[in-house]
Amino acid sequence: MDLPAAEAGYLMELVEQYRDLVSAPADPLDPAASRLFPDAYPDEAAASAEFRELTRDDVSATRIADADRVIHALAPLTDTTAGTPSELTLDAASQTAWLRTLTGLRLVLAARIGIDDESIMPVGDPRFDVYEWLGYRQELLLRAMDT
Repeated sequence: MDLPAAEAGYLMELVEQYRDLVSAPADPLDPAASRLFPDAYPDEAAASAEFRELTRDDVSATRIADADRVIHALAPLTDTTAGTPSELTLDAASQTAWLRTLTGLRLVLAARIGIDDESIMPVGDPRFDVYEWLGYRQELLLRAMDT
């Protein structure tokens, strides 16, 4: 998969911010945190809180490890010196980590933008362009995995 240095650098910044978000204690007022760690039992607050307490560390650890794997793969591509390769080759575990991380990033953006239904998209919000670009990158990765 081809990924130019500028895009790799931008994606690395987003993944680092995502990693920080999933590493931090959940803010119940942050719609992104609520989207990443949803209520398991929407009608039972106590059961949802207990479930979240039992699973959050494992879910966070997986998301952090996935983000670290993506950052590690992006690092060589962000060097803007001449001759920097832009071809990204991923093993199966990295492909899975990338897909989960890109999905997580899109969930965060969707929550922050207010996308509940993809047929109703916000007009004029530059974050939506990032949301779409991440979806494009996700699609390219899925196509590469199919070949």
